Amino acid sequence: MLGALGLSGCMRVGPDFQSPGEDWVKHWSTPALEQSSERGTNPDIRQWWQVFNDPVLDQLIADADAHNSSLKIAGLRIMEARAQLGIAQAGRYPQLQQASVDGLYVARRQYSGSNPQNSQIWQFSEGFDVAWELDFWGRFSRAIESSDASYFAAQANYEDALVLLRAQVADTYFSLRTTEARLRVARDNTRQQERSLDITRKLFNSGQTAELDLQQAKTQYLGTLASIPNLEDQLHRTRNALSVLTGQAPGELPQVTDNEGLIPLVDRAVLQDVPANLLLRRPDVRAAELNVAAQSALIGVAESDFYPSLSLVGSIVWSASSVGGTSNNLDFIGGPSLRWNLFDHGKISNNVRVQDARLQQLIESYRDTVRQAAREADDAASGLSKSLERERILRQGEVAAKRSLVLASAQYREGFSDFQRVLDAQQALLQQQDNYLISRSDAVSNLIALYKALGGGWYAAQPTIDSATRKQMEKRTDWDDLLDDPTAAQPAYPLPDKVNNHE
Repeated sequence: MLGALGLSGCMRVGPDFQSPGEDWVKHWSTPALEQSSERGTNPDIRQWWQVFNDPVLDQLIADADAHNSSLKIAGLRIMEARAQLGIAQAGRYPQLQQASVDGLYVARRQYSGSNPQNSQIWQFSEGFDVAWELDFWGRFSRAIESSDASYFAAQANYEDALVLLRAQVADTYFSLRTTEARLRVARDNTRQQERSLDITRKLFNSGQTAELDLQQAKTQYLGTLASIPNLEDQLHRTRNALSVLTGQAPGELPQVTDNEGLIPLVDRAVLQDVPANLLLRRPDVRAAELNVAAQSALIGVAESDFYPSLSLVGSIVWSASSVGGTSNNLDFIGGPSLRWNLFDHGKISNNVRVQDARLQQLIESYRDTVRQAAREADDAASGLSKSLERERILRQGEVAAKRSLVLASAQYREGFSDFQRVLDAQQALLQQQDNYLISRSDAVSNLIALYKALGGGWYAAQPTIDSATRKQMEKRTDWDDLLDDPTAAQPAYPLPDKVNNHE
């Protein structure tokens, strides 16, 4: 028995976790990413949005961190995983610890026989039973290993929610500002076209121009005017989306003040590490790897069913009866117990196969997650480079369109050209100005997407569970210290340095 206790937990069946990483990731980079990024110390990629130097954006992200419901749910899943880990860790201790107290009343009536009689007695018993299945094959240690990995995967999923939330807030905010700028351009052009319409109307009424010029000017003015309600609706919807992201009711956002300036352009992403390391630190990549580790341990749990379970059982029982002359008994019972399911008709072996198939699925999912992360980074880097190139071209086109309108208006007033040249110049200016604003928005969106693709914004200084939620949960349930943020937590099993360096 001492030998069994000594070996308990030392023999663990099932495969040990091996990282499913691929060699190409270690040195991955692309020309587009090298062109669209540079090495530096500031800003910290964990707070990449500071490159825009916008206090309003900083406040919106802080509000989202504090009040976004999806982020709170991700944090609560960490607490759920911690509780599940506690359940698994309980397997280290005796699985059965049961105290029992019985008081039974027995009334017996005999209706036949040579001496029929009635009897009434009380029987009393108290007992304590214990059963401890030894972790001889590593069933419980593998279960703890799996729950431990799932717990850290929940933490990585929380960080991934942070990455997505902050990128979405920034993207929505700059989309709001772009729509505001497009609305200003549409209104400015509407006022300019309205003046042209007034001029052609006066000229038509005085007989100096044909009705065709009047109707063309009116058509263009009304067409531009019709675009304003659509932009106003888009602005309203974007503001509502930003309100929900920051945990507020749809409506006005007092912290988002009117800003007449153009959205800022940043031509490169500042990175503190090589892209390959940043890619592997992405929270969703780490979560995928931790899911592989959790499933790998479950194969060992399934394989342990092939082998006998060895338990130590014991009981202390005191019993008494109200029948006169009977003795009171105090029994001590103890010893080993062996259970072995010899014939399972393939149930255990097929369960092992199920767990192994799930492991291979997660390995492929991890590899696909890494490939998708690399694709997202490369696409965003290429998009940033090309949108900045387009922005420079459209900036020159806007200048040319403004000059063209000035010349066309002057020639029309002097009688050297017809009114159609003015209308064409006005339409070209509106189109160039709108495209220019969209190109700036595309550049900012691609920069945000690049930081997101490299896992930027995963770190948060605030507690995982806010104080109001914590008080509400503690009022319902005794959580002990599980709602406290862990300090310097590390997975119980070894992960590659490329992951652990971040923790």
